[in-house]
Amino acid sequence: MFAIRDMRPEEFPAYCDYFIADYGCEIAKNYGHSMDVAIELAKNDLHRFFPHGLDSKEHSLLCMEVGADGQFSLVGYLWHAINAKENSSFIYDLYVSDEYRGQGFAKQAISLLEKQLQSIGVNQLKLRVAYHNQRALELYQEVGFVITGFNMSKNLQNP
Repeated sequence: MFAIRDMRPEEFPAYCDYFIADYGCEIAKNYGHSMDVAIELAKNDLHRFFPHGLDSKEHSLLCMEVGADGQFSLVGYLWHAINAKENSSFIYDLYVSDEYRGQGFAKQAISLLEKQLQSIGVNQLKLRVAYHNQRALELYQEVGFVITGFNMSKNLQNP
């Protein structure tokens, strides 16, 4: 059985450790920052959205788990935020642990999230995917996301 559920306070520190390291690597790769700078930027982003831990009105951190008979294993995480004015939600992070990848858990998580959102009147789901993350891009397109634009940057060198 697969499920998504609200993250528990005792699970938040492990999520923070994963997110800061993972997002820090993405920032360094995408924007050319040193790892020290990238890690600091990742910490700042996480703290900006969750200044009081999981106590956030707009942002939801979910755990994905699989199991049976009361024995569940953590599969990954899903972070999204509802924009009530637009009747939309934005996925900030979708992560499946290495040992569970390729088993359809990300697709199941998106499907369950869609059902939850539709039940409260949310009619659009958005996200951003890094250009080099081909696996994620293919997954999102398989479940019905369409490309709506491109983020671009250019590093300027001092003369």
